[in-house]
Amino acid sequence: MDQTQNRSDIGKNPAVKKPATAENIREILEKVRPYIQMHGGDVNLSSFKEGVVTLIISGACAHCEMADMTYNTLIAGLLRDEVSGIKEILIEK
Repeated sequence: MDQTQNRSDIGKNPAVKKPATAENIREILEKVRPYIQMHGGDVNLSSFKEGVVTLIISGACAHCEMADMTYNTLIAGLLRDEVSGIKEILIEK
């Protein structure tokens, strides 16, 4: 991710969080997908059950040393900021 980009550049920080649904999680992923794809990777929702989000990372991101930081900081941060009821976010590679 470009050093000049941060979470505030990508999503909004709503005063009221969206309910935790697979559709709302996918909507957040669509916000970050272009930034991930610029680096040859992708992210998709594998499952959402009982507050646990499981994401699949693919492409170049699956083998990148910076992937954990990108996903733990950027994506997890956005999901927790914008969607209520998320207890845990897991990453599948």
